[in-house]
Amino acid sequence: MHIIRYRLERRTGYGIVERNRVFALEGRLFGAFRKGPLVANLSEVRLLAPVKPAKILAIGKNYAAHAKELSSDVPSEPLIFIKANSSLNGPGDPIVAPAWAGRVDHEGELVAVIGKKASRVSEDDALDYVFGYTCGNDVTARELQTKDGQWARAKSFDTFACIGPWVVTGGKPEGRKIECRVNETVRQSSNTDMLIFGLPRLISHISRAITLYPGDIIYTGTPEGIGPIKPGNVVDVEIQGIGLLRNPVIAD
Repeated sequence: MHIIRYRLERRTGYGIVERNRVFALEGRLFGAFRKGPLVANLSEVRLLAPVKPAKILAIGKNYAAHAKELSSDVPSEPLIFIKANSSLNGPGDPIVAPAWAGRVDHEGELVAVIGKKASRVSEDDALDYVFGYTCGNDVTARELQTKDGQWARAKSFDTFACIGPWVVTGGKPEGRKIECRVNETVRQSSNTDMLIFGLPRLISHISRAITLYPGDIIYTGTPEGIGPIKPGNVVDVEIQGIGLLRNPVIAD
């Protein structure tokens, strides 16, 4: 099932996409819901970030080749950081790259959406707490990340947490090809099987310290091939079985 959040004229709502048509989602997004009446064709609505998370969590250096390209050791356990909620950005919306921030990089990632409260869950049970999956771009001000020594500012600029175009429910996180392209040129190409710490480990590890709530999202890490983006670029993140997230880049 493909779940979207959309705007049509002055109305905002959640919908279910089937064959390029949008149907109203009736009920509770993270509870019991059903497909309602037809709203519009998909081309007639504006897609928004598919969920509004209370927390945006992310994992650093979770592909060995990416850690290598950063001249960094592979972490011995998942490396957690948080992106500000104000950095949330939807499909088609511009990534704003301020010139004063220096180099700004793309980071294509699989993003998991939490579906129910998770606290101290086991790895065996962890996927039961996942509502679905979406595409993400963990945009990063690389020079500031190095300068600051911690990542909050570099990861949390407005527009730096791109997700979309929808949430796909069901399925597994493993075995999904992930690709990031800039102006149609492939920059990153990998598979979620290459994650050092898989999603069950991530959810279990995070929830030992941080309670997860419905709608929270987890960026699972980016593969090798990160690189700079600049105004005028168009960045695509495509994940097998999920979809394609596209964002243009503009100047501040």
